[in-house]
Amino acid sequence: MSISSRFAVGIHILALIEINKGEVSSSEFLAGSVNTNPAVIRKIMGMLKKAELIKVRPGIAGAELAKDLSDITLLDVYKAVNVVQENELFSIHENPNPDCPVGRNIQCAIEPLLTIAQTALEKALGNVTIEDVVKDIIEKESNNNMLSN
Repeated sequence: MSISSRFAVGIHILALIEINKGEVSSSEFLAGSVNTNPAVIRKIMGMLKKAELIKVRPGIAGAELAKDLSDITLLDVYKAVNVVQENELFSIHENPNPDCPVGRNIQCAIEPLLTIAQTALEKALGNVTIEDVVKDIIEKESNNNMLSN
């Protein structure tokens, strides 16, 4: 199991909207970059809009960021696209055998550890902004262009 790809796609959408600022960022255009179906993009854009991370105007193709790049964290995206429910990043198997010493105690032994791990992940995501991602993309693209010349 892995975290839903909606998270990475949400970051991709926000970064591309910023990098393509001033141009039309339609679901078709975004889907071309993500290499997926525009319907998938529209669904994720709906989630980003509901979280007030983007603005989409009816009847006009395209989207724009609703906040400054530096005000959108990866944690905002993570929460917006419903990657996981509150404190449910890790699932603990249900109904272990109560007649087994491990089965009887496994849930209470690992649950606090998994909560600590999820908290650490969310804290790390909260410390990175879409601005950081966009700067990194622009830097990498600049380096790629220098290498190809």
